[in-house]
Amino acid sequence: MKPLARRNPALFAWLLCGTLDIAYAAAASVLQGGTVSGMLRSVASGPFGNAAQGWGAAGAIAGLVTHFAIMGAMVAAWFFVARRWRALTAWPWWVTGTLYGLLLYVVMNGIVLPLRFGLPFPP
Repeated sequence: MKPLARRNPALFAWLLCGTLDIAYAAAASVLQGGTVSGMLRSVASGPFGNAAQGWGAAGAIAGLVTHFAIMGAMVAAWFFVARRWRALTAWPWWVTGTLYGLLLYVVMNGIVLPLRFGLPFPP
């Protein structure tokens, strides 16, 4: 049987990137004195409003689902562009994927999160 990365590259990318990103966010939250569940409820508060902060475990689960939904859209966008711009597939996936991930990091932490939660937003 072929590995998941070969059978379904988009699913593999979604799971890999989503897991690495949420692990980074969880570690950063704890190192900054917060909690993982608080960080996940903050993610949920994006689409569901500030009320998600008081949802307890349900808010954390909603945040995790929201995170993976956003990551799915980001991965889908990369695959959409890569099919039309062959330069992205001429290089190894881990090179172009990492560069795309860094671009997304800058956009999310430099624009999206400060607009939603105010400045300064710690990376």
